[in-house]
Amino acid sequence: MPLNIAQIKAAKPAEKPVRMFDEKGLYLEISPTGSKLWRWKYRFNGKEKRLSFGAWPEVSLADARSKTLEKRAILAEGFDPAAVSKAFEVEQSLNSRTFEEIAREWHSSRVHVWTPGHAKRIMRGLEKNIFPWLGLRSFRSMLAPELLVVLRRIEARGAIETAHRELSTCGQIFRYGIANGYCDRDIATDLRGALKPVVHTHHPSITDQDGVADLLRRIDEYQGGNVVRCALRLAPLFFVRPGELRHAEWSEFNIKRQEWRIPSEKMKARVLHIVPLSRQALTILENELRPLSGAGRYLFPGRRGSARPMSENTVNAALRYMGYEKEEMTGHGFRSMASTLLNELGYNRDWIERQLAHGERNEVRSAYNYAEYLPERRKMMQEWADYLDELKTGQRTKVLSFSVNG
Repeated sequence: MPLNIAQIKAAKPAEKPVRMFDEKGLYLEISPTGSKLWRWKYRFNGKEKRLSFGAWPEVSLADARSKTLEKRAILAEGFDPAAVSKAFEVEQSLNSRTFEEIAREWHSSRVHVWTPGHAKRIMRGLEKNIFPWLGLRSFRSMLAPELLVVLRRIEARGAIETAHRELSTCGQIFRYGIANGYCDRDIATDLRGALKPVVHTHHPSITDQDGVADLLRRIDEYQGGNVVRCALRLAPLFFVRPGELRHAEWSEFNIKRQEWRIPSEKMKARVLHIVPLSRQALTILENELRPLSGAGRYLFPGRRGSARPMSENTVNAALRYMGYEKEEMTGHGFRSMASTLLNELGYNRDWIERQLAHGERNEVRSAYNYAEYLPERRKMMQEWADYLDELKTGQRTKVLSFSVNG
């Protein structure tokens, strides 16, 4: 006999669960605590299985019967109703996850392969440019035009390169989402060509020989702090990135081997980098800088104490003090200076690129090629230092021993 409302209301709990059967496998289970739960019993592939439909009276008798008919229809199609229900729950869960949730999960999954500064810049960009407008949007159902509206907002303030960078970041997030089953496709690919093109500009740098000679002489005459003066003198000899220079630690330098080994975690490409030390660099390090900061961790400690390196603005501020505008020369400009002049002087481009630590596209290969062309680079770095001395003293260029092909 099918159940009726009066029977359900009158049902009392017992020491053990009591089952009151309706029809088509539906029954009401009354627990010893008094709760009344709808359950449905069925067989799939020869195995008895059960599904729960919720508690009475929140789920009425009519609702429970309706759910039974719905699940029986699924069963008749040859599918397991429990598996279909689980898939639906997963789908609902995915649809409820927001763009910001997935973006932060992606960021956490990548942070171990980035430098701290890069990881901070990525998240800061998302928090400033993307999350305020799309953070609460369903990740799975986001559309390309929605993302484009936000990127256009960035474009409107003249930050074209930032818009492209955020599009690239969003593309990485969606590809992460595809790999983890959070979405079906990368909508960022639909926006290729939709943004204004980036007009690439190089970091301001002095690359003509007379200008370089004057810069080197001004550095020697710099009247600021001695630690900063040493940083300015070493910058053209090392031509590393400004962040790599200011975070240099004494423990990374091997004077006997005449090299500075920058750990992978400090490098943009996350690969160990070797900087051969010229005689001129060793003289500055040992005779001028070590007496000033050798007892501490960093070569160039900050003004507030030796526990932290100097500020990222220190070298640029010193260049301004020396009379160089930001459109003329920056701390990063020492890299462009070296790259331009070394290429003009005929050095092998591969040696120069390796010494500049430009990222290797093949990640497997990049993990092992940090010492590539090291003998040639050692000689190049010494001749580069000699060349800078000759510029500074007015002897102009000399013919260097290496040809373009080495």
